Amino acid sequence: MTQPQPPLSPWRLCVAPMLDWTDRHCRFFHRLLSRRARLYTEMVTTGALLHGDLPRHLDFDTAEHPVALQLGGSEPDALAACARLARDWGYDEVNLNCGCPSPRVQRGAFGACLMAEAAQVRDAVAAMRDAVGDALPVTVKHRIGLDRIESYDFVRDFVGTVARGGCTVFIVHARNAWLDGLSAKDNRDVPPLRYAFVHRLKRDFPELTIVLNGGVRDDATVAAQLDLVDGVMVGREAYQRPWWLAQWDGRYAADAAAVPTRDAVERAMLGYLRAACTRGVPPQAVLRHMLNLWKGEPGARLWRQVLSDPARLRALSAEALFAEAARARARG
Repeated sequence: MTQPQPPLSPWRLCVAPMLDWTDRHCRFFHRLLSRRARLYTEMVTTGALLHGDLPRHLDFDTAEHPVALQLGGSEPDALAACARLARDWGYDEVNLNCGCPSPRVQRGAFGACLMAEAAQVRDAVAAMRDAVGDALPVTVKHRIGLDRIESYDFVRDFVGTVARGGCTVFIVHARNAWLDGLSAKDNRDVPPLRYAFVHRLKRDFPELTIVLNGGVRDDATVAAQLDLVDGVMVGREAYQRPWWLAQWDGRYAADAAAVPTRDAVERAMLGYLRAACTRGVPPQAVLRHMLNLWKGEPGARLWRQVLSDPARLRALSAEALFAEAARARARG
């Protein structure tokens, strides 16, 4: 008799949190492409939430579910308060950033700096879990090491310590964070990938959900990693080649629903843009995320030029703009 297959992890397919990119308009667009991918906000600091404009940071469209709020911070009380906000605003997950190496984050002593403070992260996770109970999971995104520390024991001990605070989902960027001498951009590419460290975490902590992030750019890599860990998280490739997401559900999530067409996605984004403009959202804030929709197809460059032309954005309605873009693409 064939044994039933275990259910697929909710973290099997994820689109990474990306500063200045994965805002609510980007996430709505990505949701049109994949029903199953888990979407993440840009990192929002605890200070921005506790002292800033909550709707600006936390509003999202219900179509985005499942969607996670990523937090940047280090103080357990502040993180707990922000976790409650995530719960109250209806997010499906709250994620603590322990991987960002930017100078701004380092000045605030959070992000990747927290990997050197595993006990503090454990206590922060425990405080966040106490704040939200079982309403939503508290997860951690981190690197495999700091600077030139290349010992597996470092990340193993970090995960083991943080897990004792109640975290059961770890999203692991399979590179070190070099806090001195590299920009945030270079930290995404220069430190070598060590997928084997992530695979070993899954073997050493089989009860935990381990998601691999870093350097995932094609189907062969996704398929290979899903044989070894619980999920993959894709970053810039998902943004720069968004049509790839439209293939994910059928290939990796056993979702037999029809793949959307690019034309259907474009029509849905027209409706979304129309509604956003009535709220005073500048058209470019929405359109910039979908400029790669037709990437690689005939006429894509002309279509993109129309939707990114400031003069047209000022002069044309949403309907007229999309109609002109479609005509330009047809000429290509």
